[in-house]
Formats: sequence, structure tokens, C-alpha cells
Amino acid sequence: MNRPPLLIFDCDGVLIDSEAIACRVVAEELAEWGLSYDGRRVADRFAGYTDAAIAEAVTAESGVRLPGDFPQRVQRRALAAFENDLRPLTGMARLLERDSGARCVASNSAQHRLERALEIAGLARFFAPDAFFSAEQVARAKPAPDLHLHAVARMGFQPQDALVIEDSVTGVQAAAAAGVAVIGLLAASHLPKGQAEALLAAGARAVFETADDLAAWLQA
Repeated sequence: MNRPPLLIFDCDGVLIDSEAIACRVVAEELAEWGLSYDGRRVADRFAGYTDAAIAEAVTAESGVRLPGDFPQRVQRRALAAFENDLRPLTGMARLLERDSGARCVASNSAQHRLERALEIAGLARFFAPDAFFSAEQVARAKPAPDLHLHAVARMGFQPQDALVIEDSVTGVQAAAAAGVAVIGLLAASHLPKGQAEALLAAGARAVFETADDLAAWLQA
């Protein structure tokens, strides 16, 4: 069996097919400040970023200073859109139902958004109440190793006991920096061409096209 003692799931683009929605929402918020970004451009440029990091990068690139509450504005828009549009990643509920080992979620999303999004998608029930970890809990978000190291420690394991599942280069870099094995999942609708190669170059040990492929590998 390839399944290690602990699985660490990213949320957006791994558990839920949310990135296309989130990127559209970011583009809508940026348009409020006269900035022309469509959802595809946001996905290509800022996949895996926190909303605060997006604001910093956009300000640096455009010279337009975004408001301090930009992350909160985006979060409100995203949660409203999630209520109608959010779905779990195809096959992910099936994987979680069949898997019985320790697992947690480690996401750059804000804590409330992370937990609420998984509730809307019907996946929160597969995780213990104290198994949701967000970038708000650590000094540095992904691609720094802080979040994955925090999650491993809080779950009572060592880095070598865990496997991270990510869809972004940022997330793969974070896991690699933490000394945690990482694999890529390419099942989300927002991912660009060449993502498999990018994840492998960043340190992923393997990449899978679907949650069913990942589930089969974990049990092999």
C-alpha cells in the first residue's frame, strides 16, 4: 500500500473544484478598482496565492494600491458564489469514504472560508473538527514550509510519515521545503496546460489526473 500514516490535502483544486470560481471572484473584485484581469489570467498568475499576497502582487505590478480589507472582500464574494456553484472534486467523496487513515486539510485559504467551503461541498464530515489548518495559523503561507510543518505536528506525526496532495506549484514547493513527500492532482477545471510538468519540476513525486487514479495508487 502506498498510503502513508497521514494524508494532508490542499483544499481548493484538490478537495473542491473551487479555483475557477475563486479566480473569477478575484477578477470581479479587481475590476472594482479599475484593473482588468479575467479569471484565466488570475488562475495562471496567482494559483496558490493567499488573497493578501494577490493584493501585494497586483499593487506591485499595477501601481494601484488595493484596500487593506481586500482579502475580506474577496472572501465574502467567494462564499456567496460557493453557495450556488461549488462542487466537490469528482471522485473525492468516494476516495474519502473508502480511506480510513489519519488525514487533515492544509490550505492558504482563511480558516472560516476553508471550513465553510468544505461544508457547502459536503466534505467537511470526512475530517475531524480539529483537522483544518489555514495560513492564518502560521507566520508564513505557502510556498513557505510553515503550514505543512504545523499540520504534521498538530496531527501528531513526523514529516516523513506524511504525504501532501496539491494542485499548485506553490503548494508543492511548500511541501518539498517542509521535507514532506508530495504528489500532484490535476482533476480541477482551472489548471493550465503543462501543469503536470510544472508540479514534477517543483518536487512532486507523481501526478494523477483524477481522484479515482489517486485512490487506486494509495491502495496499491
